[in-house]
Amino acid sequence: MTMTTQPVRGVEMPRALQVLRRRTPRPAQLAVRSLVRRYGEQTAARRPLPDYLIIGSKKGGTSSLTNWLIQHPDNLRMFPSFQPLKSAHFFDISFHEGVDWYRGHFPTERFRAGHPGAVVGEASPYYMFHPAAAGRAHSVVPDAKIIAVLRNPVSRAYSNYWDRVAAGTETLPTFEAAIDAEEGRLAGVDHDRLRSDPAYYSLEHDQFTYLARGRYVEHLPTWLDVYPEEQTLVLRAEDMYDDPAGVFARVQEFLGLRVCPDIDLKTYNERSKPPIDPRTRDRLREYYRPWNQALYERLGRDLHWS
Repeated sequence: MTMTTQPVRGVEMPRALQVLRRRTPRPAQLAVRSLVRRYGEQTAARRPLPDYLIIGSKKGGTSSLTNWLIQHPDNLRMFPSFQPLKSAHFFDISFHEGVDWYRGHFPTERFRAGHPGAVVGEASPYYMFHPAAAGRAHSVVPDAKIIAVLRNPVSRAYSNYWDRVAAGTETLPTFEAAIDAEEGRLAGVDHDRLRSDPAYYSLEHDQFTYLARGRYVEHLPTWLDVYPEEQTLVLRAEDMYDDPAGVFARVQEFLGLRVCPDIDLKTYNERSKPPIDPRTRDRLREYYRPWNQALYERLGRDLHWS
């Protein structure tokens, strides 16, 4: 089978595989995806690594920012384009697959040559929280630009809980029950192995860390300590909601993109949910107060999460 690539506004996919996918019944499409992934890995030497990473936070606006960037004509999509990919999840849960596997998720040099000035990146909200991700990333993409989006940790935790309920992974009936159970759920996580064994995955660490993920000062500095200031951009999610055009202009400037006015700057992936119990909200405000203050001191600015 001869495979040529056909560029379509920031999209690269082997022509033969485009035809194959259209003709393949849905149950067999997983096999097609596996074939495409092998093709990407086999052509890894011709695929440059990404220009930027969006590292989180979970339920903090990464989906919105990713979707805004996908619309930008100078932001290339990941490979393949069966559906717009958000992440390879390489530096958190797939590092054992190897760098060629990772390269296989990005456009070829030839394709990129047809789009001068364009960039490509990926986003995983687990990257900021995973204890080994920053070191792994710096060893592979030391020149990448790093974007972190931080949301008020109380709102973030509550949204995270309802997102997991909707996904079917959270079975505890209330947010309060979930945060009370968090410490016990994490008791069995081997944190040393998380750092040292690329093949080790902890469902509890990934899925049930509603409180821990909001202690940003424990996680974000692992990135700020290895990437220089000029390669990092830390955003407030609340600013994205209040002034999406202004925030996206900052992102475009940071990535070296021309400002594109024709972007639908709506909020993505925010589910409706009942209001948080005021007593729980007040409890978590007090819980996060010292963590937030330490974060403000680390960043040198107040994020105004009272």
